[in-house]
Amino acid sequence: MNCRAFTLVELLTVLVIIAVLAALLFPVFAGVRMRGNQAACASNQRQIGAGLLTYANEHDGDLPETTHTAGVRLERAWIYALKPYLANVDKVRISPADPRGADRLKANGTSYVLNCYVFVPTIGPFGENLGSLNNIRKLPYPAHTLIAFNVSDEQGASVMNDHTHGDAWAGNWRRVRADIEPNRFRTSASNADHTNGSANYLYLDGHVENLNGETLRQQIERGVPVGKPPLLPEEL
Repeated sequence: MNCRAFTLVELLTVLVIIAVLAALLFPVFAGVRMRGNQAACASNQRQIGAGLLTYANEHDGDLPETTHTAGVRLERAWIYALKPYLANVDKVRISPADPRGADRLKANGTSYVLNCYVFVPTIGPFGENLGSLNNIRKLPYPAHTLIAFNVSDEQGASVMNDHTHGDAWAGNWRRVRADIEPNRFRTSASNADHTNGSANYLYLDGHVENLNGETLRQQIERGVPVGKPPLLPEEL
C-alpha cells in the first residue's frame, strides 16, 4: 500500500481555506449573538416598564425615585422600590450585553438608567415643586415619552448610577455618552464616537425601540431635546 503524506503546500491550502471560512462565518455568529442580546435586553426593559407602571398605579400615579433624590435612603430608589412589583428585578436590571453587568449586579447597580426628565423631580431652593413630571398623569403622550436607556460603559457599577442627566445633553455628544451607551449592540469593537451600533430605548407605554447610534448623535447635534417628554401636540 502506498500511503502518501500531505505536502506542505496542501497543508497550507487547507489552513487558508479554514481561515477564509472563519473570516466569513465570524460576522454571522457575531450578528446572531448581537440580535439575541438585543432581544433579551428589550425583554428586560419591557418588564421594568411594566413594574414601573404597576408601582405608579398603586401610588396615585407617582413613579419611584432615583438615587438623585433618594440619596442614602436606597429603599426609595427604583431598583429597590420595584422588588415587590417585579420578582426578578435583580435579573432584569442587568443587560446580557453589558460588559460590566456582573459588577453592577454585585453592587446593586443596573444596566438601565431612568430618564431624569421624568423621574427626577424639579425642586426649587425652598423645596417647592417646579413642575415635576414624575407622575404618569402629567405625561399625556406615553408612546413618545422615553423612560429608560442603556447605561454607559463609563458609568460605575454603583447603585447611585441609576438615572441620566439629560438636561446637560443639548448639543453635547460627549455628555450623552457619559450617561448612556448608544451602540450597546454591535458586531465589532466600538468606534471613537460610539456610533457603530444601536441601543434599545424604553417608552412609558411599555414599547421598546432600537435606535442607531449615529442617528441619535445627529439628533443631539441638531439640538433635539432627546428624552424631554412632549406635553403639547406640537412637540410630538
